[in-house]
Amino acid sequence: MKNLLKCVLLLFLFTIPFACEDMDDNPVPSGLQVNDFVWKGMNLYYLWQEDVPDLADNRFASQNDLNDFLEGFDDPTTLFNALRVDNTIDRFSVIYSDYDVLEGVLSGNTLNNGMDYGLRYKSGSTTDIYGWVRYIIPNSDAATKPISRGDIFYAINGTPLTVDNYRTLLANDTYTLNLADYDGGNITPNGESVTLTKTELAENPILLSTVITQGAHNIGYLMYNGFYSSYDTQLNAAFGSFQSQNVTDLVLDLRYNSGGSVATATKLASMITGQFTGQLFAKQQWNAKAQSYFEDNSPESLTNKFIGGLNSLNLNKVYILTTKSSASASELVINCLKPYITVVQIGDITTGKNVGSVTLYDSPTFAKENVNPSHKYAMQPIVLKIVDKNGFGDYTSGISPTTLQPENMTNLGVLGDINEPLLNTAINQIIASGRRAPQVPSVIERDFTDAKAINPLRSEMYVERK
Repeated sequence: MKNLLKCVLLLFLFTIPFACEDMDDNPVPSGLQVNDFVWKGMNLYYLWQEDVPDLADNRFASQNDLNDFLEGFDDPTTLFNALRVDNTIDRFSVIYSDYDVLEGVLSGNTLNNGMDYGLRYKSGSTTDIYGWVRYIIPNSDAATKPISRGDIFYAINGTPLTVDNYRTLLANDTYTLNLADYDGGNITPNGESVTLTKTELAENPILLSTVITQGAHNIGYLMYNGFYSSYDTQLNAAFGSFQSQNVTDLVLDLRYNSGGSVATATKLASMITGQFTGQLFAKQQWNAKAQSYFEDNSPESLTNKFIGGLNSLNLNKVYILTTKSSASASELVINCLKPYITVVQIGDITTGKNVGSVTLYDSPTFAKENVNPSHKYAMQPIVLKIVDKNGFGDYTSGISPTTLQPENMTNLGVLGDINEPLLNTAINQIIASGRRAPQVPSVIERDFTDAKAINPLRSEMYVERK
């Protein structure tokens, strides 16, 4: 594909288009346009491009050869998945047939009934499961119904939940939860039920923001459930409120935060601190082709630096609450703050997602400008790894907490209440009360998935075009 390989990397951050002269004068048939977009976007940006033989730069001698290859895939999603490395390595790349839906998820706008939940195996089973309510999103259908944190559901529409049917059952726009009691690990149906209906819902990631006064300590508590850049102004306002109330310590609750915008994560880290403006917060590592281009033409685009001009607390220590659901941008904040301040992590080990993505559209530059009007496919492939200022980012098995304290189904507590177990542990450490953290059970029960992880895009860490 000689002329295809004459394509040059042009423009600036996240816009590395194919600027081919004539593509060997072989047009792309209309029926192959989406597949052609998928291959070329993955060839250029995919983090593991060098490890996929069908994405090699010399794989096809001409556009016509590429067309012949693409004809073997009737569905763009099938092609996309065929071009990925093993899913034990790439767990997060996704493709959407409608970029409006993709954009909505990345901004916190989803078809949602407002019940955020986790799913766990029933005791002694590898097939039967149950769900539990983690929190309720305000202004949602669930917020108007008799359901709250800690409620257990074992079936939907009368059908018991299993590992084989939960996706289908929970995908319905309207469903009835069949509730149960949690009795020493046993799930006992109690005859109660709640019907929930999904609507277009915008979730403000700032679920709780308050100040807890304990002696000489004014402790800011922020439960933050998604790095959505459209809420950056509200996030800054929350820190402005902390400033005005003379906050001396911060408990950042990321236990159900599965990720989002790298830019927003950088702003949050800058609000926590404030004394490191202009210094390196995180570094991006792309595939060899993209990395070489950025290093030669725009090296600054590979860095994320602490930002000034925000409401900042100038803290030298932060307490962060985590669970197995804390992922991507949440882990980025933890990992990249550690070289600068003391990070006390309380809760459970995190997911282990140290890679990020970018949205690719079918256009000459893969940006949304001049997008192909004949379809609405867009990709969110993994394109980069993010490391701290020292180059460390190897936490694919998760980041272990300073104090291990998994959430206990028998004592979940009320979020934001000073007696809620994880927050209470943080408060006791801040005021040095000397109280010991609750004993960790010999067998730790964890969610095997949750409401956000079921939709891979909701656990993305992504960079945005500038």
